Amino acid sequence: MAGLHFTLVTPEKQVMSDDVHMVVVPGVEGEFGVMEGHAPFMTTLRDGALSVYRTAGGTPEQIRVSGGFAEVGDAGLTVLAESAEA
Repeated sequence: MAGLHFTLVTPEKQVMSDDVHMVVVPGVEGEFGVMEGHAPFMTTLRDGALSVYRTAGGTPEQIRVSGGFAEVGDAGLTVLAESAEA
């Protein structure tokens, strides 16, 4: 069951807003995975690919992002990217 709410937004549009199993994010200090219940934090992104796992053990959906921030909080994971493309 998908339990993490994930939102990806660029200045032009909302790219995704859905409940997922896990997201692997390209942070400036390395990649990190976020699942439901992750501790709150905020970091900047490096250019790279987000891996969105809709289900446990599923094939990840890749979304290329450039720049921006990621925030994990009570509402889930929010990524504010300068640009994003599937």
